[in-house]
Amino acid sequence: MNKWRIGLTLSWVILLAYFFAETEIQIEGAAGWAASLPTWRIEKHWLLDVFWGGRAMTGYHAWVFPCVAMFFHFPFFMLQQWNWRLEARAVASIVLFWVSEDFLWFVLNPAYGLAHFNPADASWHKHWLAGAPIDYWLGLAAAAILFSFSYRKISQ
Repeated sequence: MNKWRIGLTLSWVILLAYFFAETEIQIEGAAGWAASLPTWRIEKHWLLDVFWGGRAMTGYHAWVFPCVAMFFHFPFFMLQQWNWRLEARAVASIVLFWVSEDFLWFVLNPAYGLAHFNPADASWHKHWLAGAPIDYWLGLAAAAILFSFSYRKISQ
């Protein structure tokens, strides 16, 4: 496993997350999870509890999540290359991107900051563990597993 290559990938994903967090702060302001945007919302549904951490599904998120996933998959189409290792790396990058972007949204947002990164102020994150949304921990674990698979050496 080449640590320099992994570090470069992780750094680039976090840099992308930083830029998107800053963009989303300009879009949402102090109203997190698209609360003040002119978009449709589904607040309660059992599938939201299963797949969405209990958060509302909004038109904004219905479009932005697949859009970001498509950006991370663009190199496959541009280079006309694909394999399971690259797919694992793309999915791991997407997961790391969203965890990093969400955390940076709090840290960088003048209406929040790290002091307001908690269940009371971030009420759209329903489930917390050890000072962060459970989604963060699950996402980081999944990303680590996928990155590990995507960078491991193939035995000849």
